[in-house]
Amino acid sequence: MILPRQDAAAREAHHDTDFRVLLPRYGVAPIRQVGRRLLMALLVMVATIFIVYSDRTGYHDNADGSVDFLDAVYYSTVTLSTTGYGDIVPYSDSARLSNVLLVTPLRVLFLIILVGTTLEVLTERTREQWRLTRWRSALRDHTVVVGFGTKGRSAVQTICGPSASPREKERIVVVDPNPKVVESATAHGYAGVIGDATRSDVLLRAEVQKARQIIVATQRDDTAVLVTLTARQLNRAAKIVAAVREEENAPLLRQSGANAVITSASAAGRLLGMSVLSPSAGTVMEDLIQKGSGLDLVERPVVKAEVGRGVRDTDDLVVSVLRGHRLLAYDDPEASPLKATDRLITIVRARPDGSGA
Repeated sequence: MILPRQDAAAREAHHDTDFRVLLPRYGVAPIRQVGRRLLMALLVMVATIFIVYSDRTGYHDNADGSVDFLDAVYYSTVTLSTTGYGDIVPYSDSARLSNVLLVTPLRVLFLIILVGTTLEVLTERTREQWRLTRWRSALRDHTVVVGFGTKGRSAVQTICGPSASPREKERIVVVDPNPKVVESATAHGYAGVIGDATRSDVLLRAEVQKARQIIVATQRDDTAVLVTLTARQLNRAAKIVAAVREEENAPLLRQSGANAVITSASAAGRLLGMSVLSPSAGTVMEDLIQKGSGLDLVERPVVKAEVGRGVRDTDDLVVSVLRGHRLLAYDDPEASPLKATDRLITIVRARPDGSGA
């Protein structure tokens, strides 16, 4: 089958998109900190103007001899900024005393606020760059999720679970061309890269070459093929799981390097048909799909007490046995007895913490 081609203008727009890495942020945003500092500086300015204007008779203006409100604003501005032209000067004892006790401390406070804001912004940038460098160097065997739509979010929620720590969440790297989508991902604690995942430089920003698994959950099948090809070229060992809308495009994903391909449209259609023919069976299937409620489908190792026993003798409902690279059905004669190196795919009652078994 020939996949639909993306529009040339849209492709060009993707290439022109700036890509960058976003890590989860905790605490007050820098823009709010700057706004708060500016408000404090404005309050200091207003207080200085009030002090000067209330004692304006103690000041002398070399231009006309008197100080009005505009002169008080002017004097406060040049004084707080340490410019000090000297055209307006305090000459009475009270004016000089207020300058020593009030205006000078306000001047120092004003400079601390402005200089502190500049230093804090520079420090924040340095800290963010250092954090990004440390994150890159420590990132190993992580999961890259391309596309953070409905499929991508559900996949991430299934991988992490409700009890995942912030450090564990940062090992999920979301790649999406939409900045708002990536910001939503970082707001939930996941690291994010803004950019077109069909480009190798964008995937390299996500450290895809060191990833253990890659989830491709794009909106278009042709994009999924290109992303899979690029990811497989950069990482030969990673497990790639891709989603496609049309079942006839699944072979293309496998040829592109995907280890597993999930057909979203046909899977949803089968569930719809099952719910019509057998509503109870459809309810059970929907329950298995929704992690953390009712029944869960989980994979676990064989415990010591189960070694040598038959598949039907385990406490859980075993669906399949994974032995090496072979997946044996529960009724396969070779599945029993169980071995210590086997892994079981079982149906269990979901726990409140969403951990399954």
